[in-house]
Amino acid sequence: MLGRGSTRFMAHRLATVNRTRAIAKQMSGVAGTKPPSDADAEPVVRFESTSALRTYNLNRPSKLNALNEEMLNLLRPKIEEWDNAQLCNVIAGTGTGRAFCAGGDVQSIVAYAADEKTRRRAIDFFKREFDLDLLLASLRKPYVAILDGHTMGGGVGLAAGAPFRVATENTVFSMPETNIGYCPDVGSSFFMSRLDGELGTYLALTSDTLRGRAVFDHGFATHFIPARRIPILLDRLSSLETTDRNAVDRTLEELTSEREQEEPEPPFVYEKRVALDRAFGFNRVERIFAELELLSTESNPEISEWASQTLKILHHRSPTSLKVALKAIRLGKTQTLIEALNTELKIATAFCNGASTDFATGVTAVLVTKTKERPEWNPSALGDVTEEMVDRFFSPHSQFLQDAPTVGDIAFGESRGPSERNQLKFTLPTEEDIRDVITGADPASGDMGYTLDDLLEYFHDSRGGKSGVDEKIREVVSRKTTVVDNHDGHFVWLRWKH
Repeated sequence: MLGRGSTRFMAHRLATVNRTRAIAKQMSGVAGTKPPSDADAEPVVRFESTSALRTYNLNRPSKLNALNEEMLNLLRPKIEEWDNAQLCNVIAGTGTGRAFCAGGDVQSIVAYAADEKTRRRAIDFFKREFDLDLLLASLRKPYVAILDGHTMGGGVGLAAGAPFRVATENTVFSMPETNIGYCPDVGSSFFMSRLDGELGTYLALTSDTLRGRAVFDHGFATHFIPARRIPILLDRLSSLETTDRNAVDRTLEELTSEREQEEPEPPFVYEKRVALDRAFGFNRVERIFAELELLSTESNPEISEWASQTLKILHHRSPTSLKVALKAIRLGKTQTLIEALNTELKIATAFCNGASTDFATGVTAVLVTKTKERPEWNPSALGDVTEEMVDRFFSPHSQFLQDAPTVGDIAFGESRGPSERNQLKFTLPTEEDIRDVITGADPASGDMGYTLDDLLEYFHDSRGGKSGVDEKIREVVSRKTTVVDNHDGHFVWLRWKH
């Protein structure tokens, strides 16, 4: 027998399913006819070969190049072909118009998931999307993702595993899933948990955006190149006669741009960064809310205003999504990319199988009715999301996961496979990199103390004079170290705060 809470849940779910079926009907148009699409006029993905460069160009500009089934069908076989082609030295990913890729076709996914007859198609979309992301993270050939414009959700997945991720002044980076009652996916629990401190946790839960150079400053992009130089970059990449990643890196560095005097500093630095890491370092969403409440009373107006605004954003998000996303990103910190993708595929499967109605509710509110009001999340309050509800997305015994597929059926050779090193090698040094040099944990750093000048020189040499390194080190040192003086007037060194 169902209790009152279960009855309300089932009634809400039925109402959501009915709304979603109505969406599907609108999308399908007149029965028996094919809805018009961009593909009627032009291919949804263009493939180009120029000397040794192979480029895919996502070509649904009216949809901000959002991934659909046709694009997935085209991309994987072509990219596999290129990775095995002797005449291909570099693979690049680009997008037409104002976006690299603004996500996946979630309206279609929700419509498929609403009908038991087509639900498997929704789950299969996620599997094929994640398989493509894994393939791109595992290429033998150097892969350069050019994030000139909106790069969100599924678009982030296409780029995250690339050893080279180029931001421009037009880049808008976001994982917006909690805003639509879903959970960040496409490997985000792996790569966002490896951003410095708790920045990835903050971005995953709030769906906040990073723009332009900040995408590079905060460690997602490996390089910042002005958009006007992208044609020059592609031309130079086509001329490379090697697959050596260091040669690709040098080519990118030659076209980077230093920060202009009028450009703002990164959004999450110094005291605000300390506050962010403090607030989002907890393993329970309720504790994060409580810490933000405390920070909203800080005397520093920059911190109190940020905390208050962040609370407002989080209160608008799906409570179920927040709890599922936080658990996923904590698990992802110690998982391989394949493990993280499989965890996220289980989450996607559970959403499709009705573990929560919030995905359909959020897509309807944000993309169909486009209301500015808080969607009718169920449960509506954070405290009403129980452990049992969260376990629906993770437990091997969950009835919502019995048909969950797995990612990772790509045959890897000895020299092929996704790695954390692949993602981080060409970025700015991470906080962990800087800490290891100061503490002596880095074998190459020696056992002597480091002054700030020593540290700057070390990373200048080890990163080949990479643009932006000095700025990053000075900011991290200001937050994470103290200065120790041996009182002889000759030596002052840095000590890492524990």
